Amino acid sequence: MALQGPIPISFGQIFPYGCYAVGEVEPVKDFEASSNGRFVQARDKQTGELVWQIPVMDADPSLKAAQKTVAVKILAPVQPVPPAPVAGLPFTPVEFDGLTVTPYVNGSGRLAYSIRAREMRAPRAHAKAQTWISPGRSSTPPQGTWPTASVCTPTTPNTLRPPVRRPDTRTGPLELAFQRPPGSLTHANA
Repeated sequence: MALQGPIPISFGQIFPYGCYAVGEVEPVKDFEASSNGRFVQARDKQTGELVWQIPVMDADPSLKAAQKTVAVKILAPVQPVPPAPVAGLPFTPVEFDGLTVTPYVNGSGRLAYSIRAREMRAPRAHAKAQTWISPGRSSTPPQGTWPTASVCTPTTPNTLRPPVRRPDTRTGPLELAFQRPPGSLTHANA
């Protein structure tokens, strides 16, 4: 078989809507080496590095509540430090680099996945974070912005003007807003 061991995967493939740290980074216990109240931290079998884990919540709105929180194991010589919290958010957004998944059959006989990462960091702004529709074409926001405007459809031709960049009241990303004549747009999310 061509695939053996952990399968490399990108952050966008496993967390297309992003994820949030919902707990602390903790060492993973090596159950075979730990005994009589003596804690031994697990080491990765391939690299020998210490294994840490952090619970994260998948931001995918289609997941059931029981499927939203998963543990991501991080291979690092020292305890990883999560990014600084973002003002106004109850959880800290995070991204991972060097991700792999390892499929296994869990105790109830179902297919499950172990997620491992080499690095944890604050999210980067993505140019394809959201797409909006303008008359006759689709475009993406400028590099380095996180738009908050919803997808809009003009009700009359040529009434949508280019987006305007306004500073967001929170720290960080910019908000994109549309200039429009009153009554000329209907929101797809409304």
